[in-house]
Amino acid sequence: MSKGKNSELVNLSINAMTVLAKRYLKRDSNGKPTETPIDMFRRVAQTIDAAEPKLKGKKNSFEDDYYQMMTKLDFLPNSPTLMNAGRELGQLSACFVLPIDDSMESIFEAIKNTALIHKSGGGTGFSFTRIRPANDEVRSTSGVSSGPLSFMRVFDAATETIKQGGTRRGANMGILRIDHPDIMDFIMAKRDQTVLTNFNLSVGLTEAFMDAVEKGQDYDIVNPRTDKVVKQLNATKVFNQIVDMAWTNGEPGIIFLDRLNRDNPTPHIGEIESTNPCGEQPLLPFESCNLGSLNLANMVIDGDVNWAKLEDTVKLSTRFLDNVIEANKYPLPEISEMTRANRKIGLGVMGWADMLILLGIPYNSKEAIALGEKVMKFINDKAHEMSIELAAERGEFPNFKGSLYDKPGLEPIRNATCTTIAPTGTISIIANCSSGVEPLFAVSYVRQVLDNNKLVEVHPLFEKMAKERGFYSKALMQEIAEKGTVQEMDAVPEDIRRIFVTSHDISPEDHVLMQAAFQRHTDNAVSKTVNFCSNATRDDVSTVYRLAYKQGCKGATIYRDGSRDMQVLSVAKKEEEKKPEDAIPMESRKPSRKRERPRALTGSTYQMETGCGPLYITINEDDKGLFELFTTMGKAGGCAASQCEAIGRLVSLAWRSGVQARQAIKQLIGITCHKPSGFGDNRITSCADAVAKAIELHMLNEEDSPTLYVSNGGACPECGGPVEHEGGCCVCHACGFSECT
Repeated sequence: MSKGKNSELVNLSINAMTVLAKRYLKRDSNGKPTETPIDMFRRVAQTIDAAEPKLKGKKNSFEDDYYQMMTKLDFLPNSPTLMNAGRELGQLSACFVLPIDDSMESIFEAIKNTALIHKSGGGTGFSFTRIRPANDEVRSTSGVSSGPLSFMRVFDAATETIKQGGTRRGANMGILRIDHPDIMDFIMAKRDQTVLTNFNLSVGLTEAFMDAVEKGQDYDIVNPRTDKVVKQLNATKVFNQIVDMAWTNGEPGIIFLDRLNRDNPTPHIGEIESTNPCGEQPLLPFESCNLGSLNLANMVIDGDVNWAKLEDTVKLSTRFLDNVIEANKYPLPEISEMTRANRKIGLGVMGWADMLILLGIPYNSKEAIALGEKVMKFINDKAHEMSIELAAERGEFPNFKGSLYDKPGLEPIRNATCTTIAPTGTISIIANCSSGVEPLFAVSYVRQVLDNNKLVEVHPLFEKMAKERGFYSKALMQEIAEKGTVQEMDAVPEDIRRIFVTSHDISPEDHVLMQAAFQRHTDNAVSKTVNFCSNATRDDVSTVYRLAYKQGCKGATIYRDGSRDMQVLSVAKKEEEKKPEDAIPMESRKPSRKRERPRALTGSTYQMETGCGPLYITINEDDKGLFELFTTMGKAGGCAASQCEAIGRLVSLAWRSGVQARQAIKQLIGITCHKPSGFGDNRITSCADAVAKAIELHMLNEEDSPTLYVSNGGACPECGGPVEHEGGCCVCHACGFSECT
C-alpha cells in the first residue's frame, strides 16, 4: 500500500467514539482529547513500524499496512498498545506473571513490582502456592506463618490504590494448587464478596486430583515448605466445594496446571504456575505477552469465509505483534529479558458470533463447532507459518534450543507461542463486533444514560435484517429488550430466531464444546465464560467442569445469572425464574401496612468516614426488627447532607413497609461518587455506600450474619449500565468499562 493521507473511518459507532475519547486518545491537562481516532491509529502504526528491521531486498515499511488494517477494524491490538504506543509511557503489554517465593523479601518485592506494572497499564498473575500455609512454623522469628491468603489481602489493598493513569484499573489473578494445605480457605475466600475485589481466583487442578475425583478417592496435601505430605482430603468433597462457591458467586474458576505445562514451549526455562488475570495466557515468572484480535465479522464475503483476506490479516498481524516486543518499554528489566527470550505473542479473535450470523449458522449447532475448529486451525497454522518466515528474516527466539520446537524436521520459529483467545471487551466495542468467541449477550437491551433516559440498543445485524424483512418496529425492539431473547417470539421469523441466539439461549454444554473447539488449535488458552440461568443447579456446574476437563480445555469459568448480588439485569426474567419474593418486582407485590412509630426505640449510631467527611448513621429497631435510619453529616448543610437525609427517609419508609434490610443494602452498596474514602476493607465509595455498610455492621452486631454485598459484576460502577460476564471478566458495553482488559 502506498502511504497517503489519513482516510476517514466509516465503521466507528457512537459507543466506540465515546470509549476512544474517554480511554485511548491523548488528552490535555483539562482532559480534552488532543487527537482523533485516526491520529491514534496512525500513532500506533508509526510506532510499531519503527521496530521493523531494515533488511536488504525486503520490504522495510509496513506503517500504512498496519494503519489500514486497524482503521478498517480488521485487527486491533490489546488496549495498552492502543493507549501507549508512541507516548511517553510506552508500555504495550496487557499480561504479566510475577514470581512469589516463600520469603517476606520475595512477597514484598512482588508487591512493589505489581504496583509498577499496574501503573503502566498491565494486569498481573500470581501463584501463591510456594508460600507456607497458615500456622506453619517460621524459624527466623519462632512464630507462625499467616499463610498465602493474608498476603493476598496486601496485594489487593496495593492494587486498590493504583489508578493506572486513569485509563485501566488494576487486575490480578490469584492461583493456588489444589494440594496446598490452605486450599479450603482459598476456595471459600470470596464467600464474603467484599474481600479480594481486585482478584480473580482460580484453583490449580492437577491430573492426579481429577482422577481422584472420578474415583471418589482421597488425595495428598503437601506442605510447600517441606515438600512433605501432611494429610489427605477427599477429592470429591473438595471438588464439590469448588462447585458450590462457583455456583454461589462465580469464583473460583479452575485451571488445569498439567495441561498448561504439557504445552509449555520452553520447559527447560521453567514451569508454568500462573496465568494473566483472565486465565487465557499462561506465562513463566517475569514473562509478558502482548495480544491482539482479528475481527472475524470482517472475514465474510458472499456468504462464505473470506479465507484469502483472513490469511493476509493473520500474517500481517503476526508481524505487527512481533514488532510490539521490540517497541515495548517494559516496566522491569527482568520482564524485558524474559519476554525477549521467548517472544510470546497471542493472536486471537473477536466477532465470532457475528461471523456465524452472517453465515446463517446457529451458535449452538454442530456446524458452528466444526467451523470454529476449522477457522482457528487456519489462523494458528498461518500464524506459525508467518512466525517461521520471521525467524528466517530475524532469527528464532533466543530460548529456542531445548524448546518443544527444537526437534528434527521442524523449522526454527520466531515466537514461542502465536495464538491466544482473550476477552476483547473494550476493543470489540471499538470494532463494533461481538466479544471473543462468546455468543451474543442480548439481541436488544435497554441502556440507561446519564440523564436517566433509557435507550434501546439493538444488534446492528438484527436491525438490518429486521428492516430488510419488514418486521422491524420500535415496539418489537422494546419487547425484545425486556425479554432479552427472540426465541418463542412469533413476530420474528423462525430462521432469524435460529441464528440470533444469546448466551442464555445456549446450553452450558454448548458453551464448553465451543471453547474446546477453539482450544484444540490455540497455543495458549481460551478465555470464555460459561453462562448459566439463575435456576441452574450445583450439579449443572459440576457437569460443566467435568466436561471441560474431558474436552481438553485448559480451564473453565462459569457465571450463574444473578449470583453476584448487585447485578442490574438488562433484560427481564421469565416469571418462572422469579420464585423468591426478593425477585418479585415491588409493584407486583401486595401492599404492606406501614408500621406506626412508638414513642421510644433503641438502636446504635455508627461513624462512617466518607469523602464528604464523617457521616453518623443511627439505626433504630422496634419489636419486629429494623424500623428507621437517619443520618447526621459532620459538615453541616450542603448537598451531601440533604441527599443522606433523603436516603434515610426512604430506607425508613421501606423498612416500615415490610422491605427486608438486605434489600436496602443491595440497592445502596457499591454506588460510587467523585470523592471515595479509604481503601481495602475500609473503602467507602459514596455516602450511599456508607449507609449500606452501616446497616451491614448493625446486622452483624445483632448476630444476624447477613450476606455481604458489593457491586461486583452487576451494575457498571461508571455509568450504571448492565455488565456482561465474558471471558472471565466483567465488561460494560455501554461505556467501555472493563475489570481486566
